[in-house]
Amino acid sequence: MSSEKTNDRRSLLPIANGVRLSIQPISPPVLPAVLELDNLCFGKLWTLEAYQREIDSPNSELLGLFIEDIQDERDRETNRENTADCRLPTADLLAMGCFWAILDEAHITLLAVHPNYQGRGLGQAMLWGLMQAARDRALSRATLEVRASNQPAISLYSKFGFQLAGRRRRYYKDTNEDALILWQGRLQQSEFPAKLAEWHDLASDRLRQSGFCLNVQKLKIARPESRNLS
Repeated sequence: MSSEKTNDRRSLLPIANGVRLSIQPISPPVLPAVLELDNLCFGKLWTLEAYQREIDSPNSELLGLFIEDIQDERDRETNRENTADCRLPTADLLAMGCFWAILDEAHITLLAVHPNYQGRGLGQAMLWGLMQAARDRALSRATLEVRASNQPAISLYSKFGFQLAGRRRRYYKDTNEDALILWQGRLQQSEFPAKLAEWHDLASDRLRQSGFCLNVQKLKIARPESRNLS
């Protein structure tokens, strides 16, 4: 599932070179921003309680793509003077993604990019983070459902090696639209780290064209000690 709404009225933030992004696990203090992004992209797909369950579950990976910093203090002051009406999404959350770890499979349940920041490589970065996290969990394959009409999302998943495996008729109850079932089954094969590096470079290049910088070479997830992933 991916974000499809693109008509949010929030003012765009002027992007300067060097806006650093980081992929991090979503924690409870960020949930208001998560709900806002969910509403913009999916029309309230999940509730606060549902997202809290994802955070608490050892079998779920809920990640966010955050703005780490914007500019140095001098540039910040200039930006305040010249763009008083421009606002960032709450908590600087630009994208999010989630998967469930079911046996040896990562079932990607959502992927969302803030409507004001779509088409700039953030979806690629978020999907790379999910795939890296799935491999780190020793999962061997990934799957997801996507609307049959959602060509931008299908194109993105194809770049990451997902292939068509089937179709669920009338899967989406709001429109009775079919869902395509996509699979990527090579997460633990010897050549997959090289593919991850290739996708990281692909995402990073696209982000740089939009004035962003993904500040990690390999996703490092620091999980709360309370989560037992064994």
